Amino acid sequence: MPEAAPVRIAFTNIPRRLWAGGYNYQRNLFDTLNRYAPGAVTPVLFAGTADDAEEIAALAGIPAVEVVRSPVFDHAATGLARATDLARAIAFGLDGPAVAEFRIRKIDLVFESARFFGWRLPLPAVAWFPDFQHRLLPHLFSRSAYWRRDIGFRVQLASGRHIMLSSATALGDLKRFYPSLSNGVSVVRFATEPPAGLLTTNPSEVIASYGLPPSYFYLPNQFWRHKNHQLVVDALGLLKRRGLDVVVAASGSPLDFREPDLFDTMMREVDARGLEKNFRHLGMIPLDHVYALLRASVALINPSECEGWSTTVEEAKSFGVPMLLSDLDVHREQTEGRARYFGIRDSAALADHMAEAAQSADPATVRRLLPDVEQRVKAFVADFVRLTADVMQNAGKR
Repeated sequence: MPEAAPVRIAFTNIPRRLWAGGYNYQRNLFDTLNRYAPGAVTPVLFAGTADDAEEIAALAGIPAVEVVRSPVFDHAATGLARATDLARAIAFGLDGPAVAEFRIRKIDLVFESARFFGWRLPLPAVAWFPDFQHRLLPHLFSRSAYWRRDIGFRVQLASGRHIMLSSATALGDLKRFYPSLSNGVSVVRFATEPPAGLLTTNPSEVIASYGLPPSYFYLPNQFWRHKNHQLVVDALGLLKRRGLDVVVAASGSPLDFREPDLFDTMMREVDARGLEKNFRHLGMIPLDHVYALLRASVALINPSECEGWSTTVEEAKSFGVPMLLSDLDVHREQTEGRARYFGIRDSAALADHMAEAAQSADPATVRRLLPDVEQRVKAFVADFVRLTADVMQNAGKR
């Protein structure tokens, strides 16, 4: 019998400046699919005309990935525009221009991430719900942003989308917040295995280029309110009063469309408290630098108030980097208890963990990928391929 043709799946590009975790998730998914399930899936990435050329080129360089650039997939600049896109898809039942592009490229299945293509979409679709932040932290959303996000989830559920989640914790949230759920649901826990080319950069050279000391903690989160950088600043203040001079290197975009002044306000506070040498913001840095800094750090810090399945935690796991994590159910699920945990408002507990980690660390350590990484990534790929096959099979029965 002839081999089945690859399932052609439409993905929409996630710019790294808007959501680094989402960009890294898709890059990792495409790369691991090619490595461990060649011929099963053809990712077709639909990108906007203004999306970053280097980011798109990195994705296009992965074998089997096809890229389509079209103004149909340009990212809306304002919340009003995003609301208009959603309203149009609901009112007319179909994102006609996008579906026309899908037809041209012979798409078999659509992967929806933060974009709804209409309840009359003539193709099977998987809706990825990374987390339920708006329900868990509603105070961080304006009324319009809250309802835009919630209505988006509800119309995807009502349209019969198969829902993909990244954790059992998220599955519990889904059932709690949307109790009338009747959709198919799959939990696909992702695992990361960075391409070898991103691990050739010399960590000591990267550390020196940013003026960092040999011993430092790494915090690679975008500056969004729920990422909780404030707790780290408070912990550094406590450590300084104890006479401990600890450095945290933070990387990631300083932009939060919900709070445009958040980053500047926090950095002014850092300066006012005399912590400018302790809290170093490096900005958006190349991915090879991210991995270099992670591998050589004393520990990863993730103080987030909400996560679906943290990319930074998953990357730290891949290298065996010690982790200081906020005490979220999903963090405990993801690390299986193999981390130090602290409350999302407990700066003293974080300071204690940092002091213990700093005093026991070997600054010369540069970690390599752990032996179990391949097994975890193969399981992730197998779960994703099984999900797509199930969705396609069920669509064929209708």
